[in-house]
Amino acid sequence: RSGRRPQRRPYPRAMPLVVATLLALAFVQPQIGSRVYVARPGSVALPRRALLVVPARLPARVHAAAEKVSAPIPFTQLSVGVIKETFPLERRVVQSPDSAAMLVKAGMAVNVQTGAGLASLFADEAYEAVGAHIVSESEAWAADIVLKLRPPTKLQAAKLGSRTLISLINPTANEELLEQFQQQKATVFALDCIPRLLSRGQTYDVLSSQTNIAGYRAVVEASNAFGRFFAGQMTAAGKVPPAKVLVLGAGVAGLAAIQTAKNLGAIVRAYDVRPVTREQVESLGGQFLSVDYKEDGAGAGGYAKEMSEGYQAAEAKLMRDAAADADIIITTALIPNRPAPKLVSAEMIAGMKRGSVIVDLAAENGGNTVLTVKDKAFFTDNGVQILGYTDLVSRLPTTASNLFGNNVAKFLLSIGPTTREKKDEFAIDYADDAVRGMLVVDGGELTYPAPPYAPPVAPKKEVAVVEPPKIVPQWKKFAGEAFKYTVLASLLTGLGRAATPELSVLLGTFALSCLAGYQAVLGVPPALHSPLMSVTNAVSGLTAVGAMLLLPAKTFQLTGAAQMLGAAALVASAINIAGGFLVTKKMLGLFKRKTDPQEYYGMYALPAAVLIGGLTWAQRAGSMHAHSVVALASGVACISAIGGLGKQSTPPLGNT
Repeated sequence: RSGRRPQRRPYPRAMPLVVATLLALAFVQPQIGSRVYVARPGSVALPRRALLVVPARLPARVHAAAEKVSAPIPFTQLSVGVIKETFPLERRVVQSPDSAAMLVKAGMAVNVQTGAGLASLFADEAYEAVGAHIVSESEAWAADIVLKLRPPTKLQAAKLGSRTLISLINPTANEELLEQFQQQKATVFALDCIPRLLSRGQTYDVLSSQTNIAGYRAVVEASNAFGRFFAGQMTAAGKVPPAKVLVLGAGVAGLAAIQTAKNLGAIVRAYDVRPVTREQVESLGGQFLSVDYKEDGAGAGGYAKEMSEGYQAAEAKLMRDAAADADIIITTALIPNRPAPKLVSAEMIAGMKRGSVIVDLAAENGGNTVLTVKDKAFFTDNGVQILGYTDLVSRLPTTASNLFGNNVAKFLLSIGPTTREKKDEFAIDYADDAVRGMLVVDGGELTYPAPPYAPPVAPKKEVAVVEPPKIVPQWKKFAGEAFKYTVLASLLTGLGRAATPELSVLLGTFALSCLAGYQAVLGVPPALHSPLMSVTNAVSGLTAVGAMLLLPAKTFQLTGAAQMLGAAALVASAINIAGGFLVTKKMLGLFKRKTDPQEYYGMYALPAAVLIGGLTWAQRAGSMHAHSVVALASGVACISAIGGLGKQSTPPLGNT
């Protein structure tokens, strides 16, 4: 108000330094260890370490976590480390040469620790043959992305630093390990946290691929410990009954055990608290056992849940009877991070026959039997052997590593390309359900547990609006039909008034023949349409009759154009008649089987010869009406032939 212009405030001396710093952060190359997040258009990104974001527009409701995506990094700028497993009895490796080849093909530098695949029967040279590099342990841990099978120890986790790890973690049971990762500002994907209801997640599901192997190996171990054949045999030396196998739990491992035991010839019975597994068990040839107690055991994520006491009592009675009859029991009931339910009691084991075998796949969590000894083969007083091995999957290390490696490699190659346009860039996108589900630590921030995955709702089918039929009065229907017949009656009356006696006879014959032919053809099945068309071509050859009437009666000499045309028509009609019957016979031969009895339709030439010979004799004897009787017989035979072709049991007779 004083009239003086406001004096412009000078910039601080440090302003050029601030601007330079911001520009440097904006153009710095994003790395795995210090990730730069960018915002999707129209959204707000959460800053981490270095972030320069200008949101296009603030939406009415922001879900920042669901919209977060890391800056993309080309596959060609990433290195992947493959770590050798040191867990006791573990013989698998996180990447086989085949799966490592997938990563090399994508442009990643694969660094395999020396001797990582030896226990799985993969030599270092096999990795080098597909383009991987054999490096030391420290060099493998120094890669941008580290791949491991078992959860790392604290010392191993320290080697990771702030880089990225993809491994089995079991975050619920390893809280201290998660805290260490947070302190190190690391990024960790837990392979055992894949959303089980995500359909495409089956490609990355290491739990399913490995438990499938465990179920197969359980049957192999049982057959090795069992003292008889699985399949029954009848030999001169004696009869060997088939083994009876009882599988408790019809999950992935249980179904694999059922299939393997059935393929070996055993009698397989199975039991599961989830009634929905009945169809799967029976489809593999097993017999599903049911508890006489109504309760569904299906839990979250496709696992079974703990049952009520009432159900467990009814279940115990069923199990006692089934165990007493079984030679081999394979138990697979395992709930993650909980003690394994005790399905086989001491009473059940005492009732089993000497020499029976129990394979407990839940030995790692305490076992499904009360006598299971972890990693041991235990013999009871009554001679029942209980196998509590926890390394069944590692006893097939080559196959297990190949499948595990494929799961991991496909998951790594999907991080970014699944939800982004570019298919050769690594980017952690929270909108990817598989990535978000397995991401437990992101740059030091705890992201476990992930929001529950909800399968997409099936689109509702559009209900077609059906208009109610128009109600027509009943009398109108009868009136319309009566009007049609009235018009027809009027036309017939007028035709009868103008018709001559000859025309009346011809019209009667024509109408009756059309009616008879229509009724004969009406019931022909579709399979006989083609043969019927061929024989009607032969019937249409009746033009030969008209041609013969044009020919001279007492001489073979043709005079005039009419007789010449008649002769030509007779030849063409004869070809049509013979060809029609021959084609029909050929078509009917396609339906004939080698097991059909021999047919002798040629014998029907005898009545035809008698009919033609009788007509000739009657004509020579001076009879004037014998041809009418023969014409009637010919017409009846024609309609009968078409009727014979209309039934699948008599086509050859109709053609004859």
